[in-house]
Amino acid sequence: MPVLASHRKPRTKVRTTTPAVGLTTVALASVTLLSTQSATAAPAEPKPGIEEVQKKVDALYRQAGTATQEYNRAKAASASQRTKVDTLLSDVAKRTEKINEARRALGSYAAAQYRSGGITPMATFFLAENPQGYFDQSRMMDRATERQQKAVSDFRTQQASAAKKRAEAVKSLETLTETQATLASSKKDVQTRLTEARGLLSRLTAEEKARLAELERRQEAEAKEKAAKLAARQAAEAKERAEAEEKAREEAAKESGGGSGTGSGSGTGTDPGSGNGTGTGTGTGYAAKAEKVLAFARAQIGKPYVWGASGPSSYDCSGLTQAAWREAGVTLPRTTWDQVEVGTRVATSDLKPGDLVFFYDDISHVGIYKGDGMMIHAPKPGANVREESIYSMPIYGSVRPA
Repeated sequence: MPVLASHRKPRTKVRTTTPAVGLTTVALASVTLLSTQSATAAPAEPKPGIEEVQKKVDALYRQAGTATQEYNRAKAASASQRTKVDTLLSDVAKRTEKINEARRALGSYAAAQYRSGGITPMATFFLAENPQGYFDQSRMMDRATERQQKAVSDFRTQQASAAKKRAEAVKSLETLTETQATLASSKKDVQTRLTEARGLLSRLTAEEKARLAELERRQEAEAKEKAAKLAARQAAEAKERAEAEEKAREEAAKESGGGSGTGSGSGTGTDPGSGNGTGTGTGTGYAAKAEKVLAFARAQIGKPYVWGASGPSSYDCSGLTQAAWREAGVTLPRTTWDQVEVGTRVATSDLKPGDLVFFYDDISHVGIYKGDGMMIHAPKPGANVREESIYSMPIYGSVRPA
């Protein structure tokens, strides 16, 4: 019997859920990947320690100090250049007036010649009432011609001189514009550094601020200790010098007296005394000036540091030293970079009251030495003029201004 064909309907294939499973797998893999990346990402930068914050703040204040000196230099140059420009413009105005006077003189000669109709010398001779009159008129015309020539020459000279001065004025104005641009740039730089420093300090917690204050107190104590050592060393050296000078006087007195008691007494009152007086006189000259400088500086203690200020209500470091030495009749330049070039360089061990002490490799700070390893200075923004150890900052060098 033949096999009958099956008439059953073919089974419809059921769609699997494989794609859904795949999407879920991808999603899970993405989450896992993100989790892994988060886990392996670089950790947040740790908060800087107090010492590091202090170093950053000090560095920013120092950079602001350097920018302040740039500002002071540009400001002084701008004032000087403005005076020069004003003088040149005034000169140009005067020369222009002279040109106008010469031009008017030439105009009058030209008008006179036009009125005469340009008569020739021969015609003038025949039209003259007599020959002598002609010759008199001829001499007058010669003199008039000379005056005309001089007027033309003066006009050309004044014109050339005015053009030269006008060119100088234009060049000076260009220089002034460049200087003012530097002034604005330095000002912006100072403000940027100070804003950044204040930002660092403002983010400190109360505890961190207390730790920073304690750190500064320790550093101040160390600086004072160094100052005390310098003062002791200077006192010992001064004592040795005084003893050596006294011994030299005694020996000189003996030699002058020839060994007799009377002669020794006479020698003590004459030659050695005279020689010592001369030496003291020289020292007293500087000491008198230094006394005025320090008296002025002490009177400014407590006034605020303001960058670019030179008194009377506030100062920056070089503004204070400039104002103080002005009281003693000595004119110092405006910036630390120029002040360090004035006077005589002295070693730290040889410092005397009134000397200027400069700090940092870039010579961006200066103070007035008052003796015993201490100075009076305008420290930094946010601080007032005060006394402080010269060892509170790295010393660059010192000068004696007068």
